Amino acid sequence: MSEEGNAPTAVPNSRQLGQRAFYLGGANAFEYAMQFLLPVVLVRCLDTAAFGQYRLLWLAVGTIMAVATLSMPACLYYFLPRSDGTAKRLYINQTLLFLAVAGLIAAWAVSPWNPWLPEKMHGFTEHATVVPAFVLLWVIASLLDLLPTIEERIAWQARATVGLATLRIVALSVAAVLTRELGPVLLVLLAFTVIKLTLLMGYVARHHGLRGPLLRWSAFSGQVRYAAPFGAAASLYGWREQADQWVAAALFPVGMFGAFSIAAILAPLVNLFRQSVNNPVLPSMSRLQAAGDIAGMLELNIRANVLVGALLYPLLAFVFAFADEIVGTIYTAAFLDAVPVMRVYIVGLAALVVELSTVTLLLRQGGFMMRLNLLVLPLSVALSWYAAHHFGFAGVAMGSVGVVYIDRIVTLRRIALCTGIAFQRLQDWRTLGLLLLFAALAALLAWGMVARYFAASGPIVRLVVGGLVMGAAYASMAACLGMRRGWLPAARKPEPGH
Repeated sequence: MSEEGNAPTAVPNSRQLGQRAFYLGGANAFEYAMQFLLPVVLVRCLDTAAFGQYRLLWLAVGTIMAVATLSMPACLYYFLPRSDGTAKRLYINQTLLFLAVAGLIAAWAVSPWNPWLPEKMHGFTEHATVVPAFVLLWVIASLLDLLPTIEERIAWQARATVGLATLRIVALSVAAVLTRELGPVLLVLLAFTVIKLTLLMGYVARHHGLRGPLLRWSAFSGQVRYAAPFGAAASLYGWREQADQWVAAALFPVGMFGAFSIAAILAPLVNLFRQSVNNPVLPSMSRLQAAGDIAGMLELNIRANVLVGALLYPLLAFVFAFADEIVGTIYTAAFLDAVPVMRVYIVGLAALVVELSTVTLLLRQGGFMMRLNLLVLPLSVALSWYAAHHFGFAGVAMGSVGVVYIDRIVTLRRIALCTGIAFQRLQDWRTLGLLLLFAALAALLAWGMVARYFAASGPIVRLVVGGLVMGAAYASMAACLGMRRGWLPAARKPEPGH
């Protein structure tokens, strides 16, 4: 077994945090770009029904992943940074064993042998072997998405992310272009998942060894007890995020569901930014929490969220202003129904810049988050159903957007209660507010100039000019208020007891 490259114990400074976020963020951005481009290829190679089935499969997989993992991989952020080599291997082995069992159950859930299989999923019965096998292996291989980052091997994680993303888009695109059928695409997807699982096992073999201890009941039960509340909360949260898509699938034709799923493409982008910045710093937050430095732990969360806001707010504002050009250019005019839905989603995504899951994870607030999500899930479904009937297609997205703001407010108040730190000091609200204001004003200026001077130009010209104007305006407003290179790490440190 090789123990080289064990996680460092020092808390990263602002420069190191930025470097880690930039390195992993670049890899995740590349992966997101590939995921963004793949539907662009598939929508031009598969017929409408096949493309709708493909998007429905990933909706089902997303719903399954929200349940099957029970946050066992994520809970390693708590266990690994404070464990020695043998204990680390034990926790990893137990996680793999759990994922294997969960994957088998998930595979049955999407198979024809499931008597409760949703009606719209019966279209996959002709792929009765491929789809369940893919789901089984996908659940197990998902550990690769977190394990190297948990152990702070950021470079390894970045290389794996880029390599797998490249392989995935190339293989699936070639299959779609050559065959123009869904079956071969699914076969290639299964082969890709086998490769990803092989890479995971190679990583574990190199850094921990493929040997025991495989399972110790006391440690396993403790791991499950720790993860279960967060897993339940994550499951409910995942269902909440996907509830409006299931409502859209139930109420509207498959073609319109395809447009709705395209409108939701920004959600993975937000997660990309959040994970790229917060995941590298989470092990350090875990060590600070273990040492009793709650204020220091929250300081890292504040700095990470400000960095996410600085990058994400202008992008969201740009997409809001130029949604027609973006959807029409990338997905063709046939999917312009996605534009109003996308704008509704952006209103909710702006609130998700305030990332709190890392804090609730370390404060062991899984039970509270489970209860909160259990409360807001039916509210989200009810709002989406009601708004869909009264406001049409875009109304479906209103349910999930409304509960996002309820979730942020309630969770922040819970953190304030647990830490003794006042609500207003849990985030750098002033900086976040300024960033959002700058982004909105820059987008408004860009949209106004393009509408006035480039109204007759093509959509690509409008996007390029709008992007340049907005980028210059956003950077200028930030610079005028002293937000230069050193301002991001300068988020205020919360003072205990205030």
